[in-house]
Order: sequence, then structure tokens, then C-alpha cells
Amino acid sequence: MKIKRLTLSNFMAFENLQLDWSDNINIICGENSTGKTTLLKVMYSLTKPLNDINKANLTKEMEEQFFVKKMQGVFRPDDMKLGRLVSRNRGNKRTDFSVDLDRNQRISVGFSRGQTNHADISIDRNRFMEKCESIYIPTKEMISTVEHFVTLYDEYHIDFEEMYYDLAKLLDRPLSKGPNTTEQNQVLRNLEEIMSGNIVQKNKKFYFKIKGEGEFEMGLLSDGYRKLSTIIYMILSGSLNKNTILFWDEPETNMNPRMIRPIVQALVALAKMGVQVFVSTHDYFIQQEFNMVASYPKLNPEKLDIRFLSLYRDEKTHDIHYEMTNSASNLENNAIMQEFDAMYDREQRIIYGD
Repeated sequence: MKIKRLTLSNFMAFENLQLDWSDNINIICGENSTGKTTLLKVMYSLTKPLNDINKANLTKEMEEQFFVKKMQGVFRPDDMKLGRLVSRNRGNKRTDFSVDLDRNQRISVGFSRGQTNHADISIDRNRFMEKCESIYIPTKEMISTVEHFVTLYDEYHIDFEEMYYDLAKLLDRPLSKGPNTTEQNQVLRNLEEIMSGNIVQKNKKFYFKIKGEGEFEMGLLSDGYRKLSTIIYMILSGSLNKNTILFWDEPETNMNPRMIRPIVQALVALAKMGVQVFVSTHDYFIQQEFNMVASYPKLNPEKLDIRFLSLYRDEKTHDIHYEMTNSASNLENNAIMQEFDAMYDREQRIIYGD
């Protein structure tokens, strides 16, 4: 299953938005508070419940609650009031949004500003929706904290968005019994070559095993290695496969720049495997690594479709606008490159004077 289109009307910072996504890789950039993470969260909220509602014959009210509770858990509005997600500009009183999936399937949601636990949900499906796993990797890594996190989240009110809980549950899964596919093995070889080791799990604790050196606790590794370890284990457990939609919010967080290229290579390998990838980023290196793959056929013999979305505010109205291209170099409003150019200009003025 792939997300083909996202449509938003009066949702949080967005007045009207319609985005057509790539089946392969989508890179989302923009300044702070332009809605990058919002886009990831809303798509995750609408696709993550699909496996649950396909497992049993549910009433319309039960299906509705799966989506309502997921949106409440992911966005965590005050007092869990769903209506707080409605845009507050120009007196808007209702939001409507939807995702279009392949095979002409659509999930539509709408609710008013006064709603707390109710939304109008419409699921247009011509046939039983195929099994799909939506995975969200948030900014904070989770693999070093899995041991107790799920239990704590179940039993106490912890101020973490539900994506952290969902990811911890995925990492809590045992290894898959069946053999990996050829595509999965290729990705694993690439990642293990980058890291020069592999991942093992013992009693819900994860270790990085280096041949000839032993096993190292995840807490002793850099954030970059922990994040790549997360990818490796989800492949080994079968969670991350060709039917997965992967959302990764700012992979560069706490990341040594030297780890950026391996992470981009890993995401490209996953896209080749069939994973649909969504990445939000502020990072010059991530954007440019993907831009090179998109621009040079030598680096992209499979002709993966890589799309770059830039979100930006109108200077007069402060409304959020967007542009989408197949090359970061063609974005007219590219906050990352604009700041890079501004830094270069500042340096030139220091060297040569005004």
C-alpha cells in the first residue's frame, strides 16, 4: 500500500493543501513551524490503524474510535480535545482531511472545533485493504529504552507522543521465524557493512555485536548507530518490509554529519526494497545527498522517484505555501539552501568587506 495523495483543509497551520506523493522517497523541508512534522503525523494517524480495523468485523463506531484515539495519542492536544487541531485562522470551525491510497482507496476525516472524542470517518475501499505497516521514527531514539518503556506507557500517563510507544512495541517483537527476502538481505548487508557489526537482542535489551570485540549496550553507541540499529532490527523482526510506509522525523537529530550518507544510503536501499519513505529535515547534508541520487542516473539506476517538498510562509499573509519538485536544486523557496547561501555571503563580506 502506498499513500498517493494528502489533502488538508483548515487543519492546524494549513488552510488548504493537496500533495501528490512519490511511491519511493519524499523529502520535506522548510523553516520551523511550517508544518513538516504535522504532515508526517497526520499521514501516520490515518494509516497506522488500518491493520487493526482489518483484523475483525467492526462497527462504524468502533472503526471511528481507532482513528480518533490514534490522532489524540499522536498529536496530544490539550485535554485530548480533537477539535483543538482545527485551524484557528479566519474563524474556521471545522477541518476535513484525507489520504488517497493506491487501488482507489481513501480515508477521510472531519470534525468541528467543539469535538473531543468524535470525528466523521469515511473509509472508501473497493476491496479488503492489503496488510501494511506504518512506522514512525521520531527525533528521539528508542532502541536503548525499550526494556521498560512499553510497560510504563501502559500503566502511567507519560508525556510522550504515541509514536514512541508504537515504535517501542515494534522493537519489542521477537525475530521473525521465516527467512528474509532477497531484498531484505541486501539491505541488511549494506547496513551491517556500514556499521561493521550486527544487532542482537537478549531479554528485551539490544546489543551491537562487533566480531572480535564482543557485544556493546545500545546506550554506549552514538545516536547514529542506534538509529541504524533500529532499522536493522525492524527488518530482522519482519516489521519493516516491502509493504511498509516509513516516516522519519529529522534523522539528523543528534547525528554526526559523517553518519548522514550511510543513513541516506539505507533509506535508498529501503525504497528499492519497496518501502515508501517520508523524511522531514532541516539538514543541508541530507537534502543534498538525496539530491545527488535524484540528479545523477549513475547513483540511481533503478530510477527511484525522489520528490522534494518545500514549505514556506507568505511574508505578507503568513499563510503556508508549498512547492514540490524532483530536484532540490529546482526549489525556488529552499530554506536550507537560502541559509547556506546567506552564510557564504556573510563570510565573503568578512573577507572582502562590504
